[in-house]
Amino acid sequence: MWISESSEESQSHVFPWYAVRVRTKSELLVHQVLQGKGFETLVPTYKVRRVWSDRVKNVDMPLYPGYVFCRFEFERRLPVLQSVGVVDVINDGRKGLPIPEPEMEAIRKIVESKMRTSPWPFLQVGQRVEVYRGPLTGVEGILLAQKKNFRLVVSVPLLQRSVNVEIEGDWVRPVSSAVRAA
Repeated sequence: MWISESSEESQSHVFPWYAVRVRTKSELLVHQVLQGKGFETLVPTYKVRRVWSDRVKNVDMPLYPGYVFCRFEFERRLPVLQSVGVVDVINDGRKGLPIPEPEMEAIRKIVESKMRTSPWPFLQVGQRVEVYRGPLTGVEGILLAQKKNFRLVVSVPLLQRSVNVEIEGDWVRPVSSAVRAA
């Protein structure tokens, strides 16, 4: 589902998109409040099956929990920041960090495609990851490449040798700092 509306069509494509950080579970509330103020907002969602003790239901959940995308002029962000549920606009301390239009278009296409979608950890080549599924469960290594499958490098510093292995992309997750400290 792609929740997007604008009270002022003239502002569409005039201002850049920004990621607005919102309070936990306030994405739809902030979306409605900002719409009421005339801003174009986007809350990409995905379907998830929720099981309660008395029923099972498919519900829409935000694809980017804690964020609402909004078009506005960064210098005139006060009405956005004063909205109920808004915490902050992603910025570098001095100026807003707009989301490039091609990235927003990619999100739109993915959501509108009706293909099965869900949030995924952000992984980068060179990042330390842990295998949590499959025959290599528990192995940690460095993500070497991301293509159809992932390439993982496991090194033994004492021997100054490494092993390269190709694994399924959904078998890895980033190693958290808490896990490394232990």
